[in-house]
Amino acid sequence: MTPPPGWYRDPKAPHLERWWDGTAWTEHRRTPEVTAPMPVAGTSGRARAVAVTTAAVVLVAAIVTGAVVLGQGEDQGGAEIETAPTYYTEAPPSPTPTPTPTGSEPSADDPAVVTDELNGITLPLLDGWVRPKYVAEDDVVMTTDGTYDCPGDDGVCRHGLVMSRTVTENDERSPRALAEQDIKEAAESAYDRDTIGRRPYGGMESHEVVKSGPVAVAGRAGWFVRWRVTTAEGPGGYVQSTVFPSRVGTESPVCVRYVFDAGPDGPPLADMERITKGIRSFADPDGGGGVGSSVGPGED
Repeated sequence: MTPPPGWYRDPKAPHLERWWDGTAWTEHRRTPEVTAPMPVAGTSGRARAVAVTTAAVVLVAAIVTGAVVLGQGEDQGGAEIETAPTYYTEAPPSPTPTPTPTGSEPSADDPAVVTDELNGITLPLLDGWVRPKYVAEDDVVMTTDGTYDCPGDDGVCRHGLVMSRTVTENDERSPRALAEQDIKEAAESAYDRDTIGRRPYGGMESHEVVKSGPVAVAGRAGWFVRWRVTTAEGPGGYVQSTVFPSRVGTESPVCVRYVFDAGPDGPPLADMERITKGIRSFADPDGGGGVGSSVGPGED
């Protein structure tokens, strides 16, 4: 059993917190927020001195703990050991709670939105779309309602998928460069071979770029690329990679992928624009404009 996603003490740097996505550590880190106790009227100088001394002891203990962990890594040949946070049958210990929307921010329980807590965004859940269930693909945040028998190899297919993930595999930060790099992988994983090597659509035969350009997402300037994919079996489909900077953590780029079947049974292409325009940041839940708000999808 593993603990649920959340902020936990970093096993390699105990003085920091690190995001655990439920299966592995990510590269998102932060300094724990420490709330100083409010002074109480009438508190004696002796009580204040005890409080200061206690805080100093806690700080020294944290430093010693970090030194011990680092020393253990050196004794084992310097290998970086990343273990999962200890699982507790009750709530896992954490200096601060898992980030959740508060106040006027969209709620994860709101039926009109889905929440990507890691990247600090919400996406609108349009009519005909549902939260993912029994989906093998990674990072899926919503699917079209219902399934059908794949036209190629045996399996179950869906007419539409939307995925959201953090781009961490390289140091590139340009939304345009990342979108142009991601679109090929997005098309192949959707319409060529699945995660276990089957070809649900008989394989991808060709593609053409139908749109690309700058786009504003959650108040940040991003870039998108859309392909029309032709497959050996079935009507083919449309794949889009949209990349923009996150407003949380290290502001790593976020990539939202769209996979829509073509033909009368696929979702309307307008849903790509509607979902993109409806993406909101936890930091600014009431607005989607800001940087890049004057630009939008354009033909190449």
